[in-house]
Amino acid sequence: MARPLRVNVPDGWYHCMNRGIERRTIFTGAHDYRQFLNLLGEMVERYRVRVHAYCLIDNHYHAILQTPDANLSRAMQWLGISYSSWFNARYARVGPLFQGRFKSVPVEEGSWVQELSIYVHLNPVRTTAYGLGKSGRSAESQGLTAPPTREEVTARLKKLREYRWSSYRTYAGYESGPDWLTSQEILRRSARKVAERSKSYRSQLQRILSHGEDGSQMEKFRDVVGIGSAQFIERIRQRAGAGDRETERRGRLRDRVSFEDVVHAVESLQEEPAKNWLHLRGDWRKWLVLKLARQFTGLTLSQLGERMGGMDYAAVGMGLGRFKQQMEKDRRLQKHHGQATRMLNVKM
Repeated sequence: MARPLRVNVPDGWYHCMNRGIERRTIFTGAHDYRQFLNLLGEMVERYRVRVHAYCLIDNHYHAILQTPDANLSRAMQWLGISYSSWFNARYARVGPLFQGRFKSVPVEEGSWVQELSIYVHLNPVRTTAYGLGKSGRSAESQGLTAPPTREEVTARLKKLREYRWSSYRTYAGYESGPDWLTSQEILRRSARKVAERSKSYRSQLQRILSHGEDGSQMEKFRDVVGIGSAQFIERIRQRAGAGDRETERRGRLRDRVSFEDVVHAVESLQEEPAKNWLHLRGDWRKWLVLKLARQFTGLTLSQLGERMGGMDYAAVGMGLGRFKQQMEKDRRLQKHHGQATRMLNVKM
């Protein structure tokens, strides 16, 4: 039997997204948006991920990423947990901020990434039904994707042009954008001459806003296992394995979580730096990290001991046994274990 190919491969393209738990707000104001963008830039530097486009909405975000080092899972887990930790500390809250682990959909390079960028950039006007105060899905059900009036077109264009929390203004040529944003890779598909690219890209979005979106086109980017040609999607399905639901297949494409992911999750729940407790003898947070790491990272007892600064594997094993017994009697520990598991989006 042929060895299955990994989906997270060098230079792979992905549509990444996540939303607030129970669809709650994750960006309450400009300060929150800026912090997330700062972390996005730091992710580029830390993990050599390329950010080609992004859009932040009050309760979710979208990003088009490329991974030269095939490290999407680690980079996105760091981003999500880092922002959750910051948000929880700022607003004096505890528990998961996002509804689960980020979602990622492989994208076939070529015209597909340009189409996807347009879908991503239209989110500010789509999710508010072009300023009419209705959700995008509600708008479609009421036929609001039909050709709009002149006033609606004007309102749509104004909202899109003025929206600060997406990369559209960079693509449209209104501003230079952050240094870490890679825009020309997609923009070059709009026109051969560099001087004409932004104008051409603006024109494409203006045509859509003037005539309404094709609902069947939008479905290419929603709840799918991959974005691309029929052959590309079939390869993704084969790599993901059997399953009736696209979401089931996407789940199997994810890598295991890393030890660092687990540490960040527990750190986020406790709002105290891990360096203050991770190596303390008998600290329950330390043992919660080890239990979660043993369950979900695939590390052996010896490897876990090495991560903890040289603990003997036998000591790790006996300590985990004692912690398991303690958890069975302590509902607070059970609650923390469940919260961290949901943050990592892994099955208990």
